[in-house]
Amino acid sequence: MANRTAKFVSAIFASVLAGAPLAILSHGAARAADVRMFVRHDVADYGAWRKAYDAFAPTQKKLGVIYQAVYQSTENPNDVTVIHDFHSLEKAKAFSASAELKSAMEKSGVKGAPQIWYTSKSTK
Repeated sequence: MANRTAKFVSAIFASVLAGAPLAILSHGAARAADVRMFVRHDVADYGAWRKAYDAFAPTQKKLGVIYQAVYQSTENPNDVTVIHDFHSLEKAKAFSASAELKSAMEKSGVKGAPQIWYTSKSTK
C-alpha cells in the first residue's frame, strides 16, 4: 500500500511540475483537465453561499465537473471566484447554462450576473 501511495504522490508531483491542472477523481486517479471555467460573482453572505455551494456538489458532478475550488478576494470575502474543470468546452458551457445552476445561484445569494470565462491549457 505504501508503494502504491508513493507512486500516486509521485505522479501528482510530476504533473504539477509539468504545469498540468489536475482533477482528483473519486476513485483516486489524477487526470489533466481539458477546460477550466472561472466564475466570479458577489454574494450576499459568504457563509450562507458556501453551505449552498457545498450542497450542490452532487449536481456539479452529475453535470460534468471533475474538479472545483473556491477563492475569496483578499479585500472582500463576499467577492468569490470559483473554478470548475471539465473534459470539454461543451460540458462546461452546458453546466453554466443549466437550470440547476441558475436556481442554485439564485437561492444561495449570488448578487447580479456572474463573470464567466473559459480557458484551456496552453500548448506552448
